[in-house]
Amino acid sequence: MIEEKIEYYRKNGFPKVWISDNGDGTYTNPVLHSDYSDPDVIRVNDDFFMVASSFNCTPGIPLLHSKDLVNWKIVNFCLDKIPYPGYDTPQHGRGVWAPSIRYHDGYFMVFFPMPDEGIFMCRAKDPFGKWEEPICIKEARGWIDPCPFWDDDGTAYLVNGFAKSRIGFKSVLAISKMKPDGTKLLDEFRIAYDGNANHPTIEGPKMYKRNGYYYIFAPAGGVTTGWQTVLRAKHPYGPYEDKIVLHQGNTNINGPHQGALVELKNGDSWFIHFQDKGAYGRIVHLQPVKWIDDWPMIGTDINKDGIGEPVVKYTKPYIALKSDIEVPQTSDDFDDYKLGLQWQWHANYRNEWYSLSERKSHLRLYAVNYSMDKVKLGHVPNLLLQKFPADSFTVTVKAEFRPEHAGEKCGLVVMGKKYAYVALCNKAEGMVISQYTGSIRYENEDMEVDSINIGQGNVYLKLSVTNNSEIGNKAECQFSYSVNGAKFINFGQPFIASPGEWIGAKTGLFCINCDKGDSKGYADFDWFLVEETAADS
Repeated sequence: MIEEKIEYYRKNGFPKVWISDNGDGTYTNPVLHSDYSDPDVIRVNDDFFMVASSFNCTPGIPLLHSKDLVNWKIVNFCLDKIPYPGYDTPQHGRGVWAPSIRYHDGYFMVFFPMPDEGIFMCRAKDPFGKWEEPICIKEARGWIDPCPFWDDDGTAYLVNGFAKSRIGFKSVLAISKMKPDGTKLLDEFRIAYDGNANHPTIEGPKMYKRNGYYYIFAPAGGVTTGWQTVLRAKHPYGPYEDKIVLHQGNTNINGPHQGALVELKNGDSWFIHFQDKGAYGRIVHLQPVKWIDDWPMIGTDINKDGIGEPVVKYTKPYIALKSDIEVPQTSDDFDDYKLGLQWQWHANYRNEWYSLSERKSHLRLYAVNYSMDKVKLGHVPNLLLQKFPADSFTVTVKAEFRPEHAGEKCGLVVMGKKYAYVALCNKAEGMVISQYTGSIRYENEDMEVDSINIGQGNVYLKLSVTNNSEIGNKAECQFSYSVNGAKFINFGQPFIASPGEWIGAKTGLFCINCDKGDSKGYADFDWFLVEETAADS
């Protein structure tokens, strides 16, 4: 019985999926098998902090914390809502792109681009507390991937890339002077490096200084097929030499690039980067770094071509203090007074969409009205979603649906460019379980592909995701349901999860009213259970 399992987990702790720490002083990549795209990391004393892109999802810019670069936990969000009109509905592929995080003059500062609006900065004295509202430091269309840098004399700079889709060109990196407090750019940008000849699609720059050299770490070659480039010069404006320091080589880690250089207290260097893995998103790897003639060698030079390749298993970074096994949060029994940090909405959220106090230890989602001529869940903002947490896993939820009108529905969804969901639907003929499929790219109404009348609003819903190596490590999904928590019946058609616009697939909950007018209907969810299942690869 699933209820007995839930009681066990409530007493002993919910399961952790995808543990990178092997418990023997080694780790296995990826350290995060989840979509923390464009990661940037800093060390402040004994603590490491990571930020990642969040695009149209809110709260935005997840902040993760670690003591050893291997074990990570979500601790905050740097951005509550996206401060521009239009983001009250899902703006797929827009919003917050690759951020950078730095600690300067007593502040944790995050710089992030919104490629249709400009470059922004938000900051906090306490990274675990409330972050200040973001300010726009440069109104511009097409500026992306900002990274601040403070030189030894206090002069501040900002490096950035460009998005051709917005500004008409790409593959160049720019540098501008900035106010030391990070609140405004002071001059017109200069081109620091033109990568059109040797490093097409160079972007995502991160700037550092070491042994008298200025370094810009920058990915090139494209998200799925690229490599990690490092530029170095004796002056912030260049001229810069370039060297490829990490590539796929003979490994199966495609496009290993875009991330952060981190130096430990003992002087060891490490590099955090992502790998694009389709529906699973841009998962996060950790690589050792060796310095040779003031050039970094990232990973290991397996084939002796002078370029590093990603490691799969390696000795953990040396940290004097022992760290606990941590993974980003997934399961939720909704006992807290606020939503867990694993959850994001698919657009700017409203507090009236949900309640954690109306019924103890339950999440109540209200049947928010969307009077659409064509019902498309991909265009609905009140989708409460979280990232895929592993290559193979199951999600089980307990739902109680109390609709007021016909046309209301609630359920479990896998969201991407193409999506599928299983829903309890209040129809004229009674309570029905249906599977639907849809696409965010086309105007066609979501298509019902299977339906069965169950005559009740209490049900258990399950999603099983399997990494199928026979079809290219794609996420194969199957829904099932149970009316008693003991026997689950496969339902609907199996499907392959699809990534979203620049983000991995997500799964989560919804409750909507497709009828005319407001509704007092709602769905109560007792728990959301995520467990790892055996992969075939």
